[in-house]
Amino acid sequence: MRKVYNLTLSPERELARSIKLITGYIPADLELYKIAFYHKSCVNERENGTPNNERLEFLGDAILSCVVGEYLYKKYPGGDEGFLTKMRSKIVKRQTLNEISEQMGLDLLLLKYNQTELSKSMLGNALEALLGAFYLENGYDKTRVFIIKKILRNQLDIEKLENQDDNYKSQLLEHCQKTGTKITYKVLQKFKKNKRDRFIVAVYLDNQKVATGEEYSKKSAEQIASRKALETLNTNSPEEE
Repeated sequence: MRKVYNLTLSPERELARSIKLITGYIPADLELYKIAFYHKSCVNERENGTPNNERLEFLGDAILSCVVGEYLYKKYPGGDEGFLTKMRSKIVKRQTLNEISEQMGLDLLLLKYNQTELSKSMLGNALEALLGAFYLENGYDKTRVFIIKKILRNQLDIEKLENQDDNYKSQLLEHCQKTGTKITYKVLQKFKKNKRDRFIVAVYLDNQKVATGEEYSKKSAEQIASRKALETLNTNSPEEE
């Protein structure tokens, strides 16, 4: 009865319908799902004591990693540990989860419950928090099915990921190792934007600043700076005859 009420009569019925559309299940505990979309930067603007989605994010991250690990183990019976680890990393990394979250429409729910500019990292965090909430309400088996059917099979091209390498920092490091170039990263500025830390990071090659990147996390800023540095190196490299 509670699920029927949530879907038809509840003041939060639009949330219930959104969750049903995303997961295939009608939620019973709507407050739990609302918490999944409360970002910590906006909690102070609500009533004192309102939780944010960090704990649910922690839980969802663990469950997602477990399910993806099992899925890859069965999908690639000949894959060694290194290959499986690399594939799992490609799937559960922040950029991939951000893209999946946006494709599933979680950005609309974030905008509804947070009065702030959305960052890409908030999208992936919300997806993990949603998985945490779904697990608490439905248990591991249903969460596993949800992840495999709705995320791994519907939102990802696993075969394409096999040949994809968008770890720009790793690519730049490999280039520097081959050429004997010294590479260093330096945080040029850390400041607050929308009540969150934001970083400007520079990458130096042989002590010469080549590129900078700006994002809400230091690691993301480093990736942006690395990508720009690679683009600069490719542009300045001599053309093949």
